[in-house]
Amino acid sequence: MDLIRFFKPTLRRKDMDAVLQTMVDEKIGPGERRKEFLKQLAAFLNLKDGITNRSYPEALILALKSAGVKAGDKIIASVLSPEIYRTAAESLGAELLLADVSAETGCLSEESVSRAFEKGGSAILLHEPVCQLPAGLENIRDLGLPVIEDVTQSFGSRIEEGSEEDRTLILAPGMTGDIVVCAFEEDCIISTGGGAAVLSKSEERIDALKKLASAWSPYNDLPDMNAALGIIQLSSLDSLLARRNELYKMFMQSVMKTENKIFGLKSVDFLSNGYVFPVVVNSKPDDCIAFAKKYSVSCKRTFTKSVGIHYQDRFDLYPNAIPALNRGLSFPLYPFLQQKETEALNKVLSHLP
Repeated sequence: MDLIRFFKPTLRRKDMDAVLQTMVDEKIGPGERRKEFLKQLAAFLNLKDGITNRSYPEALILALKSAGVKAGDKIIASVLSPEIYRTAAESLGAELLLADVSAETGCLSEESVSRAFEKGGSAILLHEPVCQLPAGLENIRDLGLPVIEDVTQSFGSRIEEGSEEDRTLILAPGMTGDIVVCAFEEDCIISTGGGAAVLSKSEERIDALKKLASAWSPYNDLPDMNAALGIIQLSSLDSLLARRNELYKMFMQSVMKTENKIFGLKSVDFLSNGYVFPVVVNSKPDDCIAFAKKYSVSCKRTFTKSVGIHYQDRFDLYPNAIPALNRGLSFPLYPFLQQKETEALNKVLSHLP
């Protein structure tokens, strides 16, 4: 068996009809489909409106600008955040103020944010890694700082309580931030082949975003051809998320047979979007990667492209994040995994060294 692909966009052949229709309509640039995609996206995240952009880094910069970030400011961010956060901050003359994560969620903890605030933090850039959600940040707004929530990797995850017949939503992507960013790259839950959106509930922040984006419009707007892919994926998202969560729970059972740990939330109330399946192993990561490869299973280090890769020995500063930085691995998880592939994954995960 060939090596199982690490990522695979949830696109079916029939989904390409939506793209072909935009070509037939001869309207492949930014237009009505872009507006419709943004409308549906905002509704899914329970937000009001925003902008789309062809570039995820540019979307991050616009989000920071709309939050009032300026030269000399310090932006509080998790040490597990992607390196692109540093690039976006430095482009504005700002800097990242790195903080540890919660051992339970893998996201910023309330305690670490409070400590960073005392060091001069003026905004929060909230990364939600590999499907996790920032449970325990309910009081973060008391600090009075703007929160930019990046839901790129958490889009579709949620925490619900109650019986199967009567569920109550406790937490979902977009509920924590004043400004919400979501990318649509090839490895994302919703993939338009690139681009991103920045959204908010606040009319004032939406107006600020649109004013900032208008200077480059229409050249930075997401084209209709890409938006059409987003629309068709949103239409089947519920069933795809259900399948992703089903696989996530199955893989959890396999890992629990070993001495290795699942990264992040483990509660039965947590419904994962299945961005990947993240594990923190007890042995050498390279040995686990080699072991997985014997069974044709792809496996990657989770945080090699994070800002924290430069601080792997700073257990004194980031005790909760260091295990994930040093020994975090991710395994493939997407709805199109075949039965023989899920069997191979289960076998690897239940026998990881």
